[in-house]
Amino acid sequence: MSTPESAAFLAKKPTVKPTFEGVDYDDNKALRDAQDAIIREQWVKLMMSRLVQEELSKCYRKNGNNHLEKCGLLRERYLELMPYTKIRGFKFEQTVLPPKKPE
Repeated sequence: MSTPESAAFLAKKPTVKPTFEGVDYDDNKALRDAQDAIIREQWVKLMMSRLVQEELSKCYRKNGNNHLEKCGLLRERYLELMPYTKIRGFKFEQTVLPPKKPE
């Protein structure tokens, strides 16, 4: 059973989606919020992969020769998270220029 989220946590929880879709590039606050959301999402995935890696190394040490049988789920989860082990930043996703407004 999950713990209910407190009002203080919900107040600090970001409301911006981690994409640049629908962001007005002229609005600096909206642009900065989208950039922060993208970086935050990348950090969360990176930390999740590090936690799985630590658990996998503990499982390897604990099980010794039987690690192929016992640690299979952790190994598969770590391989799924492998592409997210680097922080790419937001510029990669921001390279597509927004459509120009008619003058």
